[in-house]
Amino acid sequence: MRQRAETTAEHIPHTSLHSSKTTHTPILCVDLDDTLLSTDVLWESILLLIKQQPWTLFILPFWYFQGRAHIKRRIAERVILDPSSLPYRQDVLHYLKQEHSQGRTIVLATGSDYQPAEAIATHLGIFAEVLASDGRNNLSGLPKSQKLVERFGERGFDYIGDNKKDLSVWAQAHSALLVDPTDQVLTQAKKSCPVIKTFHKESQSTTSLVQALRLGQWVKNILIFLPLLAAHQFDNWELNMQSLWAFFSFSLCASSIYILNDLLDLSADRRHPKKKHRPFASGALSIPYGLLMIPTLFLGAIMIALTTLSGSFLSLLSLYAATTTGYSLFFKQVAILDVLILAGLYTLRVLAGGIAIHVPISAWLLAFSMFLFLSLAFTKRYLELQYRKVRKNQELERRAYQGLDKQILATMGIISGYLSVLVLALYINSSDVLMRYQHPKVLWLTCPLLLYWISRNWLLAHRGALDDDPLILAVKDPHSYLIAIAVGLLAIFAM
Repeated sequence: MRQRAETTAEHIPHTSLHSSKTTHTPILCVDLDDTLLSTDVLWESILLLIKQQPWTLFILPFWYFQGRAHIKRRIAERVILDPSSLPYRQDVLHYLKQEHSQGRTIVLATGSDYQPAEAIATHLGIFAEVLASDGRNNLSGLPKSQKLVERFGERGFDYIGDNKKDLSVWAQAHSALLVDPTDQVLTQAKKSCPVIKTFHKESQSTTSLVQALRLGQWVKNILIFLPLLAAHQFDNWELNMQSLWAFFSFSLCASSIYILNDLLDLSADRRHPKKKHRPFASGALSIPYGLLMIPTLFLGAIMIALTTLSGSFLSLLSLYAATTTGYSLFFKQVAILDVLILAGLYTLRVLAGGIAIHVPISAWLLAFSMFLFLSLAFTKRYLELQYRKVRKNQELERRAYQGLDKQILATMGIISGYLSVLVLALYINSSDVLMRYQHPKVLWLTCPLLLYWISRNWLLAHRGALDDDPLILAVKDPHSYLIAIAVGLLAIFAM
């Protein structure tokens, strides 16, 4: 029967960890954060706490000043991590399971709080004992080294760790196993004890960074150029540059919010068949790195707006950031309101494009945009239910929709799309078009083209043949390009 202890070794007799098998084989001790896991339990817990109880953000500094062990325990008392959803280092885990299958005694020795460490150990089922922080003592670095020597004796254990804090542990270990060590840590570890194994994973820092920025999502910000095209000012170099600066400002701001959203949705993303490969969900990028990227990108967006665009654009950018943040934290879990906000954020991009070049946006364009983007937002929710195969009475995680809502979402989405075509038809018949175009009747051909595009999207969505973001798919779809070219040529012929 396996025994467990928190950080007090006296809770377990020493003989419980010394079978005939381990008499000549040192105990194998393994660290948790960034070693067995590709993430840090404390940062995971902080994000979960902020998501569940945002007001605790103001209390965290007071807990921190009372010591790292104290803040770990206070957070662990308020949130429960799901061990099954955490990103494990598969190479390390495979090695541990292999050693365990051969009868070796394995101990989890971590600076994380005992409560999440014990939950992880129970989930994996390969640890004979758990040594962890207890709310008073932070079991990291030298205190961990002292605890392991006290528990197993000097040179009585092998230790798997990852950074310079573990050097004091390796100084007392029988041998060292290192996970993604720097050259400096590896060199110093070799001076302390024999290094018998290193675990390396292929570096994907550049690829992961690009994925975290969601550069593919920047295509949504092309909507900023729509007022420039609608005003027939695409040959104006100065206005083109203003639109381009607006595009980059919005894109950097959007990337900062995407990263925030990814960090808050870690658990849900890890259970998603595609989103689990995102950089933060998979552990390819660390949580602190993401928290640093958020203000850096946002400040970059602000600086572009301050130096190249008007104060009105900056105000709209701030509104976009606040609304998107509110959406990530709260509103995405409110049915119907979430899709209205999504549609509003698309429309906000069109407004920002007009403000950037000082061109007023017509009510026709706003109405058309709102209905069209509302259709796309409903498509996105429909596809999420479709893609996750949510059962009728099952609720989509972090969304307020159930499987039985698919039909009503499709109905509302199709109606919204067709209403955008109606607005376009009314606009073509308005006095505004008569003043702007010499052959306005040519524009009537854009209506069936748009009807075809909307209907085809919903047909593909119903068949499950669309990606979970219809606007991104439109960029990859040859039909969308052909329709866009045809609409552009009709607009030219109508002039």
